[in-house]
Amino acid sequence: MVEQSLLEQLIEALRCMPGIGRKSAQRIAHHLLQRNRDGAKHLSKIMAQAMENIGHCQRCRTFTERPICELCESSKRDNSMICVVENPSDVDAIEDSNYRGRYFVLLGHLSPLDGIGPEDIGLNQFQQLLDDEELKEVILATNTTVEGEATAHFISEMVKAKGKQVSRIAHGIPMGGELEYVNSMTIAHAMDGRKLI
Repeated sequence: MVEQSLLEQLIEALRCMPGIGRKSAQRIAHHLLQRNRDGAKHLSKIMAQAMENIGHCQRCRTFTERPICELCESSKRDNSMICVVENPSDVDAIEDSNYRGRYFVLLGHLSPLDGIGPEDIGLNQFQQLLDDEELKEVILATNTTVEGEATAHFISEMVKAKGKQVSRIAHGIPMGGELEYVNSMTIAHAMDGRKLI
């Protein structure tokens, strides 16, 4: 068996990123080698440091370099609500809105077929957060996939059992969207989630 060249190993390594197939990985590798070796060296150094030093917040489970992330440490956050999301990237998306409560990151969703149960997504840790007297509302912002909806339902039952308010973010037609291009399931969700004006 012939050993792979360093170029082939680089191309294969780049394919670990989502959305990067062989052709894209090949273009990236060639660009870095041909035009931006300093950038590639810097990227390599930062990636090594990130993999070594970035972990999960002990409270909300988002990415951080410290035991407790800046969001959880902030005294400016509203402790009366927690937004439950599937991934750390969802925190970034919600932070771009005006939400100023706390977060809990599941790092996935329930998927019994894949062997992913409540403990695998941190619901035992989340259960402890529900005992906080200050907490009044849990906002479910899981994805609208079958697994995301099942996860939201499971968590809503946990929250209701603790006597706390639970809500689900609205989903439907995006701002600037045109009805003729929106699928019927999205329109149905939008109709179900309509509100008085």
